[in-house]
Amino acid sequence: MEQYNETLKISNPSDNSQKVKEVMTVVYSALKEKGYNPINQLVAYLMSGDPTYITGYNNARILISRLERDEILEELAKEYLKTL
Repeated sequence: MEQYNETLKISNPSDNSQKVKEVMTVVYSALKEKGYNPINQLVAYLMSGDPTYITGYNNARILISRLERDEILEELAKEYLKTL
């Protein structure tokens, strides 16, 4: 079994925080308006990468597909950890 003695450092080449926030606001609203549970749908999308978990209403699916899932997760983690 390999041992990992060093922590890998991930660099963030660009800050897309505002773009991610804007897209997530549109996607959340679209899911809610169409009667879906936005949290469940977003988690399923983030876990699977399957865009069909996101409604096409208000171009939500197209918008979220333009973002990398790791960008979304990074922004969600930053926002959550601000509350601690």
